[in-house]
Amino acid sequence: MDRCRASHKPVYRRLMPLSLSELANRFAARLHTGPDGRSLPYRMLVPKSVETPLPLVLLLHGAGERGEDNVAQLGNGAAEWLGSDDAQRQFPCVFVLPQCPASARWVEVDWSAARHDMPASPSQPLSLVQTLIDELVATQPIDPHRLYVVGLSMGGYGTWDLISRLPQRFAAAVPICGGGDTSQASGLVHLPLWAFHGAQDPVVSVERSRQMIQRLRSLGGQPRYTELPEVAHDAWTAAFSHPDLRPWLFAQRRA
Repeated sequence: MDRCRASHKPVYRRLMPLSLSELANRFAARLHTGPDGRSLPYRMLVPKSVETPLPLVLLLHGAGERGEDNVAQLGNGAAEWLGSDDAQRQFPCVFVLPQCPASARWVEVDWSAARHDMPASPSQPLSLVQTLIDELVATQPIDPHRLYVVGLSMGGYGTWDLISRLPQRFAAAVPICGGGDTSQASGLVHLPLWAFHGAQDPVVSVERSRQMIQRLRSLGGQPRYTELPEVAHDAWTAAFSHPDLRPWLFAQRRA
């Protein structure tokens, strides 16, 4: 396990502190309508000049960014992580940030529970995320072998749930301070995965990430795990600031 020890504690800073309005100008506002007529707002950034198919990075936000404004999900350093000019020069990609309605969750489970069973069906918003991915792969210059999902807090739960339902669809996943169903771990053994969690998290127990990582390793998997000893719930600042995360993520490709 990769632990950031206090004696060598790095200084984490947001990559490009911009206002939400400035960030919104960088991302096109879109609305995805599913087969049942329900819709999901999302923001998308596509490089202006595309020469080859690009990776798709899907980012699932936390509970505080839910709503219908199609802007709030750009906060918490999420949009800056791959939305800055410098990031797009180094790691060009189709970057998509959907917004979950205020009345729903990416996964309809109790975040404070010590464990949970994966619901039989995905939540309505996560079901729309699945059809959104299909639509984007069909209409955008996306490499279907390089689909990545990243999620923080509520979105960390969404990340574990999505890859558990579609283990062969993604090339890599980054669940941040979330939790999954350990009984689904066998399908994720060969999926490149890097989880982050603050050891002092009062919102989502660090045991939720530890359980998933331990289960994967017991099955022969080799997930990466960064536990932050002095960090509470905000593990995403450390994750988005980690110098190795983006190079690692973009190096992954589904066979």
